[in-house]
Amino acid sequence: MTSQPTEADFPVTFLNETAIVQVPARLSVLEAVAFKQTCQELVQANAVLKQIIIAFDNTIFMDSSGLGALVSNFKNAQEQGIEMVLRNVTPQVLAVLNLTGLDQVFPIESSEGAESLPSYQLEEVLPTTHPSIKSWMKRLIDILGAIVGLVITAVLLIPIAIAIQIDDPGPILFAQTRCGWMGKQFKIWKFRSMCVDAEAKKAQLEKHNQVQGAFFKIDNDPRVTRVGRFLRRSSLDELPQFWNVLIGEMSLVGTRPPTPNEVSHYEVPEWQRLDVKPGMTGEWQVNGRSTIRSFEDVIRLDLQYQKNWSLLYDLKLIFKTITILFNKNSGAV
Repeated sequence: MTSQPTEADFPVTFLNETAIVQVPARLSVLEAVAFKQTCQELVQANAVLKQIIIAFDNTIFMDSSGLGALVSNFKNAQEQGIEMVLRNVTPQVLAVLNLTGLDQVFPIESSEGAESLPSYQLEEVLPTTHPSIKSWMKRLIDILGAIVGLVITAVLLIPIAIAIQIDDPGPILFAQTRCGWMGKQFKIWKFRSMCVDAEAKKAQLEKHNQVQGAFFKIDNDPRVTRVGRFLRRSSLDELPQFWNVLIGEMSLVGTRPPTPNEVSHYEVPEWQRLDVKPGMTGEWQVNGRSTIRSFEDVIRLDLQYQKNWSLLYDLKLIFKTITILFNKNSGAV
C-alpha cells in the first residue's frame, strides 16, 4: 500500500519495503546537504527498509556537492544492506554520472531517451558549475601556457632524467590518480622525487602525518630522494603536469587536485572545491603551500579562488607563482 508523501526536505513516498525519494530540479550544495540528511534518516529510522529509489524526473542541474551527496548516500545504504536505485535519470544527471564513470556503479533503471544519447550530446548538457568551466579565454591561456611549459620541460628532461637515475634508479616519471572537475579521476604526472616503493611505505608513515584533515604530508619525508628534494624545492618535479593542462584535465590556475582517498572523507559542502578544474598553481600554492597544515585552510583557499575568479585574477596568480618560484623556501618539502 502506498502512503502519502511525508513532511521532509525531499518528498518521500513509501511502498512496502521501498522508499522513493523525489529529487528537485537543482541538486547543488544547499539541496545536497538536505538530500544526504533525508536519506540518512530513512536508513536509520526504517529497520524493514530494503530499497531506496532516487527519482530524478525533474532534475536538470547537479553539481559536485550534489554528486558527493549521492555517493555518500549510496555508501551508507550499502553498509546497511539497503539497495539504492536511480530512476528516471535525466540527460543532465546522466551526463555527470557518465563523466565520472559512476553510471557503471549506480544501478540505473531505464530512462526513456536519456540512456540513448551519444557521448557528445551528454557532454553538451554537462553543468556549468562555475564560470571558469565555460571560459574559452581561460582554455586558450591554458593551451598556450602548456605549450611553453612543455618546451621548457623538453629542454630540462635529459639532465633531470640523468640526475634521477644516478640518485635512485627507476622510472623517471611518477603518475598518481587525482580527482579533477566533478570528481573525475585522472593520472597526474610528475618527475619522480621519491624512492620507487614510496606508495608501499606510505602506510608505515601515516601515524606521522603532520596535516590536519584528509590529506597527508610530513616534513623531511624519508621517501624523498636527494635529487627529489631539489626538484620539489624548485618545483621542477611538477613540469610534466603541463601535459595534464594541455589535454584539459587540469588548468594552469585552479584548486589543489585531491586524491580519491581525500575525496572519500569529504563532507558534502567540501565537494564544492571540485566545481572548478584543478590547477598547477592557485591560492594555496601562493599562500603558504607546504606550510599549510589544516585541511580546512585548503578548503577555504580553494573556495576563495572560486569566489574571486576572473581572467585577470588568474594572470595575477600566475605572475605571483613565477615570483615565488625564485624564493628558495617556496617549494614542497
